[in-house]
Amino acid sequence: MSLNLEEKFKTHCNTQNLELNPNQITLVKQLDNFYKENFRSNLLNFFSKQSSKKGFYLYGGVGVGKTMILDFFFNIVNQKKQRLHFNEFMLNFHDFVHDNKDQNEENVITVFVKDLKSKFSLIFFDEFQVTNIVDAMILGKLFQEIFNQNIKVIVTSNTKISELYKDGLQRDQFKPFIQIMQEKSIEHELIIDDDYRKSKETEKRRYFHPLNQETNFKINKFSRIITKNKKLSRKVLNIKGRNFEIKNFYEGISKFHFDELCDQNLGGEDYLKIAESSEFIIIENVPEFSDINSNQQQRFITLIDVIYDKDRAIAVTAEQSLEKLSSSKSLEKPFKRTISRLFELTSKNY
Repeated sequence: MSLNLEEKFKTHCNTQNLELNPNQITLVKQLDNFYKENFRSNLLNFFSKQSSKKGFYLYGGVGVGKTMILDFFFNIVNQKKQRLHFNEFMLNFHDFVHDNKDQNEENVITVFVKDLKSKFSLIFFDEFQVTNIVDAMILGKLFQEIFNQNIKVIVTSNTKISELYKDGLQRDQFKPFIQIMQEKSIEHELIIDDDYRKSKETEKRRYFHPLNQETNFKINKFSRIITKNKKLSRKVLNIKGRNFEIKNFYEGISKFHFDELCDQNLGGEDYLKIAESSEFIIIENVPEFSDINSNQQQRFITLIDVIYDKDRAIAVTAEQSLEKLSSSKSLEKPFKRTISRLFELTSKNY
């Protein structure tokens, strides 16, 4: 069974006035083969379960169209499917573990994955990355069970499988996951020279720098325009028994100082609630990053990933231009994705 994906993708590009790239066409052909191998008739699937690749792992630099192409593929396939950011998936898993404390680790993973299997045959994880040891230690067993249950997985990442969680704490405990993904997945790198998010069609309009009186005037003027006739209030979000207060909330428009979001003990679940509660987000006073404030930078990366995944537009004031915004050494690679997404989010129509 083929989707005839190549022709549909070409039509999609023409309709959306997108440039056709030969490397993207090659990727589309591989996705079509992946679909054909995994979603053929039930009888043929029975004989091919042990040999077929159940995962498609796509990696490449920022802005090359990974998410765009896999979203296109995901929207076409007629299967029980789910698409979510990898951070959100892991939050769901940890919530499930918390709600089933009476079961041991092996049982809770099996129950969680069987519940997934009852709902989905295909899961698309966008922006796969591993940043903490808790996830690193559990992923091998979790994905082994996902593949055992014959759930198909599509992944996007900026990093090849072998370099995931590189230099992370106790990385030896993460190696079983690497081995499973390499054995069970097609690994494909998408290489394109240009970052499409930085094209002329997405010129920056709401990224203001440096932090000075003029920038302060611009963001205040912009804030007055978009909050006109909107009531200012304080919105309290309850997140697993904890309260987080949005001090400047204008009927769906949330305004924050960088420190409120990234200099506190907040994480993906907090940012998810904020994004779900907001139509537009203003983030002021983003600093330059270095090894000294790498923890705040990691939170900022997660924040922008969540905002991007929830399709929210933003305005930002920062110490430095996007092209020159510095990074800590350990986060240089994922921060390139953040920079690229900031280009898009600050020019996104609102």
